[in-house]
Amino acid sequence: MQKKIDKILFFTSIILSLFGIVMIYSASSIWAEYKFNDAFHYLKYQTIFFIVGIIIMLIISKIDYKNYYEKANLILSICLILLVLVIIPGIGSIRNGSRSWFGIGPFGIQPSEAAKLGLIIFTSKYLSKSNKFLKSYKQGVFPILGITLLIFFLIMLQPDLGTGVILVMSIISLLFIAGVNMKFFLGIGILGIIGITILIIIAPYRMDRITSFINPWNDALGTGFQIIQSLYAIGPGGLLGTGFLNSVQKHFYLPEPQTDFIFSIIAEEFGVAGAFIVTGLFSLILLRGIKIALNSKDLFSKYLSFGMIFQIIFQTLMNLMVVIGMIPVTGVVLRGTI
Repeated sequence: MQKKIDKILFFTSIILSLFGIVMIYSASSIWAEYKFNDAFHYLKYQTIFFIVGIIIMLIISKIDYKNYYEKANLILSICLILLVLVIIPGIGSIRNGSRSWFGIGPFGIQPSEAAKLGLIIFTSKYLSKSNKFLKSYKQGVFPILGITLLIFFLIMLQPDLGTGVILVMSIISLLFIAGVNMKFFLGIGILGIIGITILIIIAPYRMDRITSFINPWNDALGTGFQIIQSLYAIGPGGLLGTGFLNSVQKHFYLPEPQTDFIFSIIAEEFGVAGAFIVTGLFSLILLRGIKIALNSKDLFSKYLSFGMIFQIIFQTLMNLMVVIGMIPVTGVVLRGTI
């Protein structure tokens, strides 16, 4: 039977991706000209990624999703192997303080991103097979929780707390959709708070992020610099913004304007209106994803759809909350969500 593409979801994703490419040029052109003597450096790379992504999407759309069900264990095993390999010196590459990449020429592959999807596929299969056991923690919940914590541990060895948190939140949300007892989530919430607190305490740079989040002006030129510059970008944007290419903060004030803080540049150049449109498009993706999940014909495709949309939305929310100062800086980028 001919599979139908959700046109609204497809074209919304295309619009966001194309707008993202344009904004990457705007946000990065000054830095790219300075560092590479080519204002279009990041634009070229992102255009390549976009084209490759479209090709991969078209190929994957021809694959019956039931194949992922059959190969779920293999996919997860490959992801685990890659997560182990990437933390080995000489194999994994260090970027921004984390050994989380495989360097392939000028490009890089981040296995934790594949692991997020691999775990969703595996969890969806497990929950669809073990739905009747979900009332039993031992048979239904603990196996998934154990594998999730193993992957979280491997990601933390890189370290990459933001990606790890998104992964855990996505799986917890899937368990909620599957109907796990509410007492479980209370216990997980308490353990999660304790665990995150420990991770913050043992890593001084994370504690610095917390203190700078509480009052960034206490160290305006140090740990609070990023969030202050982000707010300085958003503030002047007003209702309609300063205009395309007219950002001031991208002129070596705001760190990582083309990745972590690209939403700040969007808000500066296109104002509240532009920020509202972007968040509206992401909201539309959420609604279409939920509709697809609810209309799924079997449990596996239902959980798989929910899991993927959860990951996109959690990553989006985490990035947006960082740039407006609602949570500490995590290093989660907006442009990687689509």
